[in-house]
Amino acid sequence: MKKNRYRRLGFVLFVLYLVLLTYFLFFAEEMGRSPDERGVYRYNLVLFKEIRRFIVYRELLGWRAVFLNIFGNVLAFMPFGFFLPVIWKRLHHFYTVTLLSFTMSLGVETLQLVMRVGSFDVDDLLLNTIGGLAGYVVFSLAKGVWNRYSGTDRE
Repeated sequence: MKKNRYRRLGFVLFVLYLVLLTYFLFFAEEMGRSPDERGVYRYNLVLFKEIRRFIVYRELLGWRAVFLNIFGNVLAFMPFGFFLPVIWKRLHHFYTVTLLSFTMSLGVETLQLVMRVGSFDVDDLLLNTIGGLAGYVVFSLAKGVWNRYSGTDRE
């Protein structure tokens, strides 16, 4: 009975997360998503090109931009990797969550390219996928602690 309640709560939080993620990735002007910025297809197909650029020019770009680009992409997908195994029992394997994180990121990056919002960036694909995997690791650790201290083996 409690498992279903946790799954329902996880589902509600997952939907809220997806709404916030959609806002920040497609509409947030503070993230450079203003209508003035649209109209140009921007993309990067060279792995580590943008990551390297942000590190090399960190003084010029500022630490906020570096943090948002590198760590923001990881942090943005951690809830994705955390909530999937909470709400779907079949997704208790790291490889499934990692593949779904990559697929979700690919969908987002493709939509950004087609809608000309932000840019399609293979570095973002990598960082988002790492974020999904990191979220799964946090889920696994939390589940292990929960099982240890609650005395039960919950799925």
